[in-house]
Amino acid sequence: MTDILLTRSTKKPIPITLLAENDFKVWVKRQPARVRNWLEAHDFKSKPGSFSVVPDASGKTSRVVAGISSPPSLWDVADFSNRLPMGTYNLDWDGPLAFHEWMALGWALGAYKFTRYKKSEKGLAKLVVSPKSDLEKIKRYAEAIGQARDLINTPAEDLGPKELAAAIAATGKKYKAKVTQIIGNDLLKKNYPAIHTVGRASSRAPRLVDLTWGNPKHLAVTLVGKGVCFDTGGLDLKPSSGMYFMKKDMGGAACALAVAQMVMDAKLPVFLRLLVPAVENSVSGNAYRPTDIITMRNGLTVEVGNTDAEGRLILADALVEASDKKPKVILDFSTLTGAARTALGTEISGLFCNDEKMSAELLQAGHDMEDPIWRLPLHAGYKKMLDSSIADLNSAPNSPYAGAITAALFLERFVPARQAWAHFDFMAWNSAHKPGRPEGGEAMTVRAAYRFIEQRARKA
Repeated sequence: MTDILLTRSTKKPIPITLLAENDFKVWVKRQPARVRNWLEAHDFKSKPGSFSVVPDASGKTSRVVAGISSPPSLWDVADFSNRLPMGTYNLDWDGPLAFHEWMALGWALGAYKFTRYKKSEKGLAKLVVSPKSDLEKIKRYAEAIGQARDLINTPAEDLGPKELAAAIAATGKKYKAKVTQIIGNDLLKKNYPAIHTVGRASSRAPRLVDLTWGNPKHLAVTLVGKGVCFDTGGLDLKPSSGMYFMKKDMGGAACALAVAQMVMDAKLPVFLRLLVPAVENSVSGNAYRPTDIITMRNGLTVEVGNTDAEGRLILADALVEASDKKPKVILDFSTLTGAARTALGTEISGLFCNDEKMSAELLQAGHDMEDPIWRLPLHAGYKKMLDSSIADLNSAPNSPYAGAITAALFLERFVPARQAWAHFDFMAWNSAHKPGRPEGGEAMTVRAAYRFIEQRARKA
């Protein structure tokens, strides 16, 4: 993705003139008749994401005229690496350096292709960025997001709990982080009953992956990612239509890892911890059942309301462990509920947060980074929906209402009241191609979460 971004070129790059629709009307009047006639003949209106390749008098490409949003968007030129003729380009635009960098990131994200099983034959257009640009920062975002997309796109046959743990360990090794694992029956010995219960039916052992990095004197941030490498629904078996995309059910882990990678790559003054409960929710003779009771890590008893609501169970164990160390911030990332998708669609991440200041900062970071987040309520009135007649809690109420909220309220029971915590519930998948966001796995909330941590770290 990032090898198409250059700081210099042996050939003179083709300029891409970026114009909002209103600016285009003024600009085009000042152009030679040849340019005006060309654009008029091609009915070019400078709509965001559109472009026209303008030839010179000899027929060679002289420039590209492209439409952008007002204000400019990360995605305005994100398809250009694929759609423009192969060659080297630069942005002919008077915007500030930060926006040039933002456009370059979009260009790189648009170049992403998942090529593990099917190679791409199409070459990509390259972009020459300003030598003043922070190319390392652009690469930091693009490479972390690219790895998250790769992990989500990889079928479960090739990405089970062991392989997900290996990906985390490889990233940790790159940045000299400490990575440990608790595997299989050792989860019971170490008191992680829910992770073991959910994953025990698979031939591939469940595990808790624990990465730590940084100086303990710095701001303590713990990330938790849901790592369900495939979700059959368990004994509450999903229909085939619901199971088809379940390789993406470890999308929370992939996104949490992407944020961790960016924090370490930037060497932020953060004491970072990443916890990933990695399981496969399978069906076999020892699969857990609806109405089973699990005594959780913090001592609460939970009646299993539905074995297809497994994500909240494994996250609960990890959140108790995360809270034990009393970090300043806990962020958890998950593809947790269909109800969140029903409420917000596939492009917006649901946010639940028990801290008003942190919530406001996360929402602002999402806005600034074009990483859309919408806050949903931890509505106390719905807590009674988690009641069980035979246990402290029911993991999945038998109700068609407020599914995302009751899941978040369930998780809240495993976080101390004064522990600042935010929970993301998202799709982690692009259901159709959009500029810079190809169909398939998507790293949602990653840019926003990193921005939030970066700002907190700088102020600490």
